[in-house]
Amino acid sequence: MPHVVSRTLTALLLAAVLGTPLQAEDDVDTGAYLAARVAESQNDFRAASGWYGKAIIADAGNPQLLEGAMLAELGIGDFTLATDAARMRKDLGGEPSQLAELVLLADEAKREDYAALTVAAEAGRDVGDLANALVAAWAKVGEGKMSEALEAFDAVTKTKGYEAFGFYHKALALASVGDFEGADEILSGRAAGPIYVMRRGVFAHAQILSQLERNPDALALLERSFGTGPDPIVDVVRKRLQAGEPIPFDTVKSARDGIAEVFFSISTALNGEADAVYTLLHLRVAGFLKPDHSDALLLTADVLEELGQHELAAETYATFPPEDPSFVTAEIGRAGALRSQGKTDAAIETLQTLARSHGDLLGVQFALGDMLRMEERFDEAEVAYTAAIDLRGEVTEDDWVLFFYRGICHEQSKDWPPAEADFRRALELNPTQPQVLNYLGYGLVDRGEKLDEALGMIEKAVVGDPDEGYIIDSLAWALFKLGRYEEALEPMERASLLEPVDPIVTDHLGDVYWMVGRKLEARFQWHRALSFEPTEKDAERIRRKIDLGLDAVMAEEGTAKAPVEAAENGN
Repeated sequence: MPHVVSRTLTALLLAAVLGTPLQAEDDVDTGAYLAARVAESQNDFRAASGWYGKAIIADAGNPQLLEGAMLAELGIGDFTLATDAARMRKDLGGEPSQLAELVLLADEAKREDYAALTVAAEAGRDVGDLANALVAAWAKVGEGKMSEALEAFDAVTKTKGYEAFGFYHKALALASVGDFEGADEILSGRAAGPIYVMRRGVFAHAQILSQLERNPDALALLERSFGTGPDPIVDVVRKRLQAGEPIPFDTVKSARDGIAEVFFSISTALNGEADAVYTLLHLRVAGFLKPDHSDALLLTADVLEELGQHELAAETYATFPPEDPSFVTAEIGRAGALRSQGKTDAAIETLQTLARSHGDLLGVQFALGDMLRMEERFDEAEVAYTAAIDLRGEVTEDDWVLFFYRGICHEQSKDWPPAEADFRRALELNPTQPQVLNYLGYGLVDRGEKLDEALGMIEKAVVGDPDEGYIIDSLAWALFKLGRYEEALEPMERASLLEPVDPIVTDHLGDVYWMVGRKLEARFQWHRALSFEPTEKDAERIRRKIDLGLDAVMAEEGTAKAPVEAAENGN
């Protein structure tokens, strides 16, 4: 019989969301609906949940409101209210709701009601072609009908575009019932050729090899896939394998876990390709069915950050206990989410605490250095970057960024010699890196040192990244510093087009215009630069240029330089 949720029960449930007592007769539908839609457009799932709840109290039979409520509840990860809304939506009849079917599927899988999943699949439930097929196969696993399940997985392997998904889930299903040989045949590529698996799939295969008493092969797999560098998650598994310990297969321990893996697999395929909210819905289902699914939780938090929901992201990162191998990654993510909320002190404290407990991890020191650098605490950031460099030992080409960022800290602390040394060390590791070439070249130009070498560096940076406005600005500024004002004009105008609201680039454009005799345009650009909120020091100089002219200001500063053409003519 239909599952009916009364208006009174709905009011009680939704009052819990709002945190205030509501009456079913409250006439709030129009205003609440509009507020809900605004919140939904901003991906503010918490606010949308409250407003949709209030609107539903006045119109519980409105399918559009129920759809919005389901989306909001899934966005915040509340499957209790989402399920009630899905049942109400289904009871209304009419055009089937894919979102309601997704929620009801998750509820049935959570309760391990595999018979209900099979019945719904046979009745035409549609949550997407790939999910339909894989969930139906896993439901057969849950019912103990392994032969039918394998046939269903095989059907997926023969569907164009879905082959890898079918093989991967078939391997997981075999491993979940103890057929590790069969699972290894697939994942090793011996059964049907090589298949691409994600990081999580590599760990699953390593567990399978360990169960087959092939720890050396599992170690070799980890090394081929991830190298030998430090990685908190890989290191835990590697140490256990090296100790000869059999690693249990826990990637998928039940059909419910398998269905969670379906939605995680699909979410990774969707991530960056589909709307982020759609990806989030699949991730929420995965996390609901398998609450300790670390990969799903990390990606959930990442997608929430992409959607601007930093508080929800921080809450998701905070679910990892200290003993979880992903704890360090989660804490670094949580610090970033806190900073995005404006909680900078809490973000830095999070990383400092992590550095005290896991200071031997390069990633922790690097993250702390980045956070301190972004907050312009350059002396402290330099200490963290130095710790990271020390932990690296023998550096490689990829380590240029450590020296580059430490060099920035030295430069911003007005300590140029070690800054230049770090920039040059970064270039030794990566000689064509445009950011380093530009930063060092610009720094030399700004100091009036080694101008020919500096110009060469910047020209090389432009070749490496020809569409980056701040690099083009550096080229123009180097020419300006060399007194080659006419040559500086074209790249300066191009930089302004690429960085139209940057106060420094706009200020520089004004300077170039002045030096080529276009003084009215120069003052116009300086006024524009002031509107782009430059630093107070730069703003004061710009105002003096507007009042006195660039010649007078440069004469005061002793930085005036005659045009190269004039100097060559003896004028």
